[in-house]
Amino acid sequence: MSAARAVSLDSMAKKIASMDRIPSIPAILVPLLRLLEVAPETVDVHRIVDLIGHDKSLAAQTLHMANSPLFGRHQNIRTIRGAVLALGIDRVREMATTCCILKMLPEQDAEFDVRNLWEHSLGVALVCRRFARKIGFPDPEQAYLAGLVHDIGLIVNLITIHDEFMEAVRHASTKEIALHIAEMEIIGFSHGVTGGLLGERWSLTQELKEVIRRHHEFDRAQSSLELVALVNVADLLCRFRGLDYGFAERKAVCFSNEPSFALLAEKFPLLWRTDLEKLTFELDGYIDEVKGLVSVLFRMR
Repeated sequence: MSAARAVSLDSMAKKIASMDRIPSIPAILVPLLRLLEVAPETVDVHRIVDLIGHDKSLAAQTLHMANSPLFGRHQNIRTIRGAVLALGIDRVREMATTCCILKMLPEQDAEFDVRNLWEHSLGVALVCRRFARKIGFPDPEQAYLAGLVHDIGLIVNLITIHDEFMEAVRHASTKEIALHIAEMEIIGFSHGVTGGLLGERWSLTQELKEVIRRHHEFDRAQSSLELVALVNVADLLCRFRGLDYGFAERKAVCFSNEPSFALLAEKFPLLWRTDLEKLTFELDGYIDEVKGLVSVLFRMR
């Protein structure tokens, strides 16, 4: 770790507590997350439509996603209400939350292509949902959301400690190591820590906070082990199949040796009947579609 670049957690907590540089998305995002905790049959459709309609770019992004093959639709949906009725409450909440988090990202950064981060996050979310369904995980929508927000600490670091974060990115790229390891070596802590602090500030659920904190440290997870394991496996799949942060990592991954995979295999026997190789090929098919969708959504912000 570089002593000149080390950042104290106390200073980070203060920066996060006064994060006026991050757009005030929680005004929309937090109510949508709260809706995830409500049984679909009790949700007020008008409330969801109103929440999305308050932001024109959010409405446009949501409609575009509603018509994307990645979300299983091939018809022309023209209105938010039409999307809600055609896709169902869970899927529309999922898409709206996706677009809300996208809007948090800086417009551009001369040193870091934020689209790579977004492609990775969306890819992990999609793989989490797909994998959850294949192995019998009880809440695929929660798995999607966990995959989507797992890296919000990278947004925190990019915005609040930009120079130190970029040094970590350069270090990771040069050494071909994982970004969270480079953050530990250069900054003194990883995006799991800062993401957890932001999760506390936003009052996210305990399950999501545990995923954010421990998705690279499954062996240190203390709760929601199945969900953390699911995101850990999906994150590895994406990083090593082309949905990464813009640089390659020099590491061989054998999933059968990963503690997270072993936990999932123990809890969900269907995993042994899941063709992991086929799933990786499906992920290869996602890549171009994810990149194309992200490119369009960025233009709509």
